[in-house]
Amino acid sequence: MIYRIYIPAFPLNQFVDAFVYFERVEHEHAVDRFLPNGDTEILIDFHDTPQFIYDNDTLKEIQACNHVWTSGLRTEPITIPSGNGAAMMVIAFKKGMAAPFFPFPMQEITDSVVDADLVWGNDFVHLREGLLETDDIDRRFRMVEEFLLLSYGSRLEIDPCVAFAVREIVNRPDATNIRKMNDQIGYSHKHFIELFRRSIGVTPKAYLKIMRFQKAIRTIDAAVSMDWSQIAQECGFYDQAHFINDFKHFSGFTPEQYSAIHSNYQNYIPVG
Repeated sequence: MIYRIYIPAFPLNQFVDAFVYFERVEHEHAVDRFLPNGDTEILIDFHDTPQFIYDNDTLKEIQACNHVWTSGLRTEPITIPSGNGAAMMVIAFKKGMAAPFFPFPMQEITDSVVDADLVWGNDFVHLREGLLETDDIDRRFRMVEEFLLLSYGSRLEIDPCVAFAVREIVNRPDATNIRKMNDQIGYSHKHFIELFRRSIGVTPKAYLKIMRFQKAIRTIDAAVSMDWSQIAQECGFYDQAHFINDFKHFSGFTPEQYSAIHSNYQNYIPVG
């Protein structure tokens, strides 16, 4: 297996978390359920065979993805291939920082996977063609970095209000109060919600739910024994009932069911 991570230089590193390259991955399972984590990604596939998205319940193929596609922020799980035999590069954006790279408001791809040519025309198609001309992974990383800088360098501006809100929600999901945070920012409630949706893809309240779910995932994965009432409280849920309902919505499992599942990768659950 080859697994490489590249951190781009400034200013891209303010917006892009990493470029991730992998190939020759082999798992015992073929299909994963990927859980909402607040991220947006662009995926470059170096093979010509399509990658499929599957129905969460029946595991039937419901969408084919070819060559390059983007995956928007998710509010529900998605069932995808486990990566067996794939050769791919993932452009993983920092939380809340993908908007400058997209030609439309981010809510337009929430819970969607869209082929890149429908978003950017042939730009990423031509990038992939160039990447296929070399097998040097470091060279591929540099080519993607140069492409993003050339194509989007003039658009790399951080909205301080959105950045502050995302940082508060991500770092303190258990303690964040949306209305108090809105008061600190100083915008009207309606304007702030619309600004956040356009930049992130969902409302601040919806994003906070995802981050509380993510805190619960990390807490469960690290726990030796489970006190569900305590975990619900520590992760910011109103009560245990809300915790169970939200957890099942985002994962398809109750917290207790999830805790019994063994997974080597956080947010990826083998389902087939």
